[in-house]
Amino acid sequence: QVQLVESGGGLVQPGGSLRLSCTSSGFTLDYYAVGWFRQAPGKEREGVVCNSSTDSIVDLTDSVKGRFTISRDNTRNTVYLQMNSLKPEDTAVYYCAADPGCWYSGSHYDHWGQGTQVTVSS
Repeated sequence: QVQLVESGGGLVQPGGSLRLSCTSSGFTLDYYAVGWFRQAPGKEREGVVCNSSTDSIVDLTDSVKGRFTISRDNTRNTVYLQMNSLKPEDTAVYYCAADPGCWYSGSHYDHWGQGTQVTVSS
C-alpha cells in the first residue's frame, strides 16, 4: 500500500522548535520530490517548501525562510521539516506530499499524508 505518514507535530511555545517527519511506505522516495504544505483553520492550503529528488530546495512561500529547513534521508525513506523560531501564525495542520517534481500547487502531487497538527501558543 502506497502511503505517506507525517509525525512530530504538537504544541510548542512561540520561539520554540519542532521537527516533522514524513515517511513513505510502499514506495521509495529516491525518485520523488517531497513538499510540505499547511492549512490553518479557515484558510486555504499553503505550500511551505519542497525538496526535489536531486536534493534541491524550492521555497513555496517566503514566510518561513530562515526559520524552516527541509532535508531528506533516503535510507530511511523520510523527509524532515525542521521548524525553528515558531510563531503563532505557523499554527496549522502540516501535510507532506510526493510527486516526481516540485510544484507550487498541491493539486499536482500524487501522494499525500494524513497531516499532523502544529500548534504554536503560550
